[in-house]
Amino acid sequence: MFGLNKKDTTFLLIVIALTLFTPILMQPFAEGSGLAQFNGGYPDLMQKVAIFGIFAVGFNILFGLTGYLSFGHAAFLGIGSYAAVWMFKLLTMNVIPAILLAMVVSGIFAAAIGYVSLRRSGIYFSILTLAFAQMCYKMAYSVLTPLTNGETGLQLSLDDPRVLDGASEGHSLPVTNIFGLPMNASYKLEALGHVFTFNVGFYFSAVIAIIAFYVAIRLFRSPFGMMLRAVKSNQQRMTYTGLDPKPYTLAAFVISGMYAGLAGGLLAAMDPLAGADRMLWTASGEVVIMTILGGAGTLMGPVLGAGVIKYLENIFSKINEGVLHQWFSFLPDGLEDLVIWIFARFTGEGWHLTLGVTFMLVVTFLPGGLIEGLKRLNKRIKGGSKKRDKYDDPDPEHRPEPGKHVA
Repeated sequence: MFGLNKKDTTFLLIVIALTLFTPILMQPFAEGSGLAQFNGGYPDLMQKVAIFGIFAVGFNILFGLTGYLSFGHAAFLGIGSYAAVWMFKLLTMNVIPAILLAMVVSGIFAAAIGYVSLRRSGIYFSILTLAFAQMCYKMAYSVLTPLTNGETGLQLSLDDPRVLDGASEGHSLPVTNIFGLPMNASYKLEALGHVFTFNVGFYFSAVIAIIAFYVAIRLFRSPFGMMLRAVKSNQQRMTYTGLDPKPYTLAAFVISGMYAGLAGGLLAAMDPLAGADRMLWTASGEVVIMTILGGAGTLMGPVLGAGVIKYLENIFSKINEGVLHQWFSFLPDGLEDLVIWIFARFTGEGWHLTLGVTFMLVVTFLPGGLIEGLKRLNKRIKGGSKKRDKYDDPDPEHRPEPGKHVA
């Protein structure tokens, strides 16, 4: 089914089901309860999880399969956003042409940057991609101000031509849409004390994410994916067999850049504003952390890592000292102040410390990421009777299995 084997088809169907029911799964606690603070079923967070999941899956195609670590993928994220906003300004507020243009333009830039950067490998490749990303950021911030609007960012205005949509009516800016259906439209369902929000923008992003995930599965299982693994395993040996690894690595770089451009276009579709800050090196570092945290080289790991990071960013950053006082009001005054002071270091503006501790623990005890932890748990539950999938093994070196000794 879908050109996949039975196991991958089942896996894809499970991912589709989980994605469709995300508004319910991320809203486990009743409104008004003490734990409602940890609900994540609101449109902004769900959209970010889907979009950055696409970003991380694309990055994993390059890093997880070939081992080439790029610190410049934020450049393609920003380029995709700029391309999408220009489409909104010049042609139409329909998001389909915008995300298509974002992918094409990002792919062109990825081909040019990859052609130069892939002449080197290892740390030199990483530094080259970082340098290109910083150049793109600086140009967007200052040199290319007529195209990017500098530090203010590229945004919509009432006098934009929008050839296919016609002139704007009224004094309010138009909203992005999918064939007339506004992306910010939502339907709220109240049931059993819960409020579930079903948002058009999220489901559009989710459908694109599922398609992107399906393409990634096909790439992982294809002969092309096996060639990328060969590049990571032993590029020199691959060259000795008469195969040139450069076309494969460049293709992986371009595909990965197009995924990043797609994510950037979707960010602009949710909020039609593009700024140079999306090209900062910190954004490139974030997708690296997402991929490693979830499990580099696995299919679901990057999506899981993106979900964890965006959840920490949006939920833990909202927990302030007022909320902590409500939680620990039962403690004696002196002890309450001490506990709140400690927890305040890990919440609110200090949520990055929580992320850092989480990342450190995962890298130390689960080198294969959260996916390795889930596999260990599943193996323990099933008594270790189920054989592991060799293609999803989180082994970063892809070491071959030892052959039988023959006397």
